[in-house]
Amino acid sequence: MNDVRELLGRAVEGAGKPAFSAGAVYAKAARIRRRRRAAASAAVLAVVAAGAFTLPRTAGDEDSAHTSVASAGPSASPTDPAPDRAERLAALLPGNVGEVEEVSLAVLIKNATPEQARTDHLGPLDGHYAFRKGGGVGYLVLVLEDREAVEKKTGRPADPDEDLCVRVGHEPARTDCVREVLPDGRVLTTWRDTMDVEGDDNVGWGPELVGRLVQPDGSQFLVRSSTGFEGSGTQGPLLSEPPLSRQQLKKLLTGPEVLPKG
Repeated sequence: MNDVRELLGRAVEGAGKPAFSAGAVYAKAARIRRRRRAAASAAVLAVVAAGAFTLPRTAGDEDSAHTSVASAGPSASPTDPAPDRAERLAALLPGNVGEVEEVSLAVLIKNATPEQARTDHLGPLDGHYAFRKGGGVGYLVLVLEDREAVEKKTGRPADPDEDLCVRVGHEPARTDCVREVLPDGRVLTTWRDTMDVEGDDNVGWGPELVGRLVQPDGSQFLVRSSTGFEGSGTQGPLLSEPPLSRQQLKKLLTGPEVLPKG
């Protein structure tokens, strides 16, 4: 099932702009990675480690692209007016995950305006977040899809009995895939994605941890804990590991804080 893999694709679609397909979102990952390995010298690695591998942005771009936990206040985020969302997410996580900021991937990657990037969120913590740690920048994308949205996309509600760890047809097997049936009937599946795919876009995504939590009512949470991306709009070098671990994703997804009130 490709719904989780399409998550970042939808995240960077800009209103009034051509749709960003899943293949385009994960563009050039393998080529960029191979090129980086071939060209990696000690000097280049030192620059990357120091956090110097960034593309310049204007002050206006900086303001529209993200809302920092440190500066969260009356200004609205580019996705919808909830400037405290990054603070609420950070409060649920251990302090060693780094600085958490709410961002818009459409603004960063596609140069969309905040208005074009605006999204109606279902869950109170749905959104895109940057995690800054040790000079690197990773990302967390979290989306709650209700039963109606899942049925519209796939033709049926999310199925707790579906085993995402089993290879289906030509779909590649998921690496380090773990399926867990929770006591309340929800099913959490997490796996690793190397992002070694070819494409024609100008960004290359690093390895990530992916998750899907299926709920008995046919709704589902989709989440990506990404080491980051290189290319257009990059904010810094990749993290060595996804910003949130498997256990941290589980704790976040199964907590009441991610659910809509009522």
